[in-house]
Amino acid sequence: MEYTEQDLIEALGQINSTLHKLRETVKTLRGKEHPERYKSQVTLAERRIRAFEISAYLVEREWKKT
Repeated sequence: MEYTEQDLIEALGQINSTLHKLRETVKTLRGKEHPERYKSQVTLAERRIRAFEISAYLVEREWKKT
């Protein structure tokens, strides 16, 4: 599937925005009074962060091809 440079720029912006929000969520949950209560939410957010980091890398790699 072909994407325009603008498509890739927009996708990367959305990915980076979501990454920022997820990282802030992890900080907030770890800063709670009883962070152990939020272990599953932190784990899920960290897995999503990793997935979005991979996505950002792949989008950037595709962008360089254009």
